[in-house]
Amino acid sequence: MIGLPFLTRGRKAEAQIATAPAPRREPPVTAAMAAVEPSGTRDPAPWFGDLWAGGQSRVRSLPVVTPLAAQRHATVFACCNVIAGDLAKVPLRLYQRMGPSRAEPVVEHAATYLLNTESAPGVAARVARFALVYAFALRGRAYAFAPRDGAGELTLLDVIRPDLCAELRDGRARFYAFEDGAGVQRRAPSRAMVHLRYMAEDGWTGRSPLQVAAESVGLALAGQEAAARAASGVQMRAVLKMEDVYEDDEAWHRNARRVRNALIDPEANGIPIIGATDDIKSLDLSAADQQLLESRKFDREQIAAIYRVPPSKLQMLEHGVKANGQQQAIDYKTDCLLHWGGFVEAQLALGVLTEAERRAGLFFRHDYDALMQATTKERYDALKAAVGGPFLTANEARAEDGRAPVDGGERLNPAANMTRKEDSKTERTEDEV
Repeated sequence: MIGLPFLTRGRKAEAQIATAPAPRREPPVTAAMAAVEPSGTRDPAPWFGDLWAGGQSRVRSLPVVTPLAAQRHATVFACCNVIAGDLAKVPLRLYQRMGPSRAEPVVEHAATYLLNTESAPGVAARVARFALVYAFALRGRAYAFAPRDGAGELTLLDVIRPDLCAELRDGRARFYAFEDGAGVQRRAPSRAMVHLRYMAEDGWTGRSPLQVAAESVGLALAGQEAAARAASGVQMRAVLKMEDVYEDDEAWHRNARRVRNALIDPEANGIPIIGATDDIKSLDLSAADQQLLESRKFDREQIAAIYRVPPSKLQMLEHGVKANGQQQAIDYKTDCLLHWGGFVEAQLALGVLTEAERRAGLFFRHDYDALMQATTKERYDALKAAVGGPFLTANEARAEDGRAPVDGGERLNPAANMTRKEDSKTERTEDEV
């Protein structure tokens, strides 16, 4: 009986050893990581702001530029809305290269349906693509969960809120911890994720263009806040210095109300009547301050330049006229949409297509022709010239216009200065007769 407690104690120790959790596998702490000094929140180190906020100017009085704060500026929202809206409203087609200069569309693929019809149960593909590109333009990073079934087929494309996704690293491998659309906490590898990143210095960590140009954007936000305070009418207009010697508090408040009413009296014509010992110091904007705010009109041009959006696309009509609207549309496509759309196409191919499919020549391309809507006359003239060129058959031209094929329309017409061989034979036979 004396040895039982010791035996029981030994068995408990063995049980604790057997049920001990497995050691966590974490990346080793390198000398470079150990050399970084810790940072507090009261007086953070410079690297702390670059990592989290990323938008604190050297002028501490300017507001911190964060994506949520920056999108309150109408020009920032307009730029992101224009880029995401135009890339979402055009079809995103899947092609396969068949040669050095020819590509065929691929229809029977899960990505074609998920990116153009329904990305997730109850979520339209246009909504998902808009959310993905909007976060990509605003934050410089966007995520979507792209799982596969047992046969390797894509099942859905679930857009993840960037605030709810954390990037994990183990050597060159990347993992993502996030909450999916069903509210389930997941951890997925990079092959099951779509990770859009912009201005990634290391290839992985995306940066927002707003935070890179933090001082310029901070000036725009500060000017907007100053204009909002001036328009609200609740800011402090003046400081009143009154005599401290009064019979009681009621007399003090009575005199304060008298001076205040004199300041806001519309019949005073800007000349209030005050006491001999009263002193008023105006807090209104000076002429220099008003001129500074007036000069901040070019904030919208700077923000448009950050996003490569032409000013005319943001309804800044003083930068263009209707006569060169077509050229402005071409510049918008070449300078802006091809830039942002190229990043989207390349990184969607990495997350949605397998390596074997990419090696087989599959790639994504936005159909920008949907943006260049021609008039009926222009469309018919172009099709007539293509059929008579010859470039298209009659049935191909009818298909472009959404019409059914006709008999004999599959033949390619000869050039304008040429005739068909069978037609020439018919003419000779008639001459001989």
